Amino acid sequence: MKANFVLVDFENVQPKNVGSLSGRAFQIKVFAGAHQSKVPLEMARALQALGPDVEYIQIDGNGKNALDFHIVYYIGRLAAENPGAIFYVISKDTGFDPLIKHLKVQGISCQRSSSIADIPGVKVSSSKPGSETVKKAMNPDPRPTPEKIAVVINNLTKRKTGRPQKLKTLRGTINALFRNSLVDTELDKLIEELTKRGVITVADGKVQYNLQ
Repeated sequence: MKANFVLVDFENVQPKNVGSLSGRAFQIKVFAGAHQSKVPLEMARALQALGPDVEYIQIDGNGKNALDFHIVYYIGRLAAENPGAIFYVISKDTGFDPLIKHLKVQGISCQRSSSIADIPGVKVSSSKPGSETVKKAMNPDPRPTPEKIAVVINNLTKRKTGRPQKLKTLRGTINALFRNSLVDTELDKLIEELTKRGVITVADGKVQYNLQ
């Protein structure tokens, strides 16, 4: 299976639809500038739900195109380590385009776009999550509860030290795994099932995990 890498130029673009990558075989690398120490909460939750498939890379020092050079370095290294890999650079910087053209000549698949929605096969809802009415209008995840539970447990097991510590955050994380398509009653059911199975213990809004 070919590796798929999404390299986000966070200095240039702060995508709000990262959750749409959930459940797909993507490895995401978020490149931040030396002084970018904060990530918007909505994006952080979506990235957190992707677990070990996400890596943050903060560059050292400043300089014109410093972050761009880091992205170029990683494309080269990853291309050498993963023959046949496909790369998606999320940036509005057209300075990447000559390089991408050269990579294609060398047989390396790479494309640049300003939005994650432009990645082939990725579907991004134009609806804003949060409203019960809006959520019902979205396409619900067809998987039965046992399959959803398996997805959640697998994600939490892989994350280990990065698990949500508060119930509210855990609910948001679980919803992001299913592209924010779950209504509150579904989230309640999943939390209840996780508790029954002894996977989590909830007290005063805080969550403890009983996982390896």
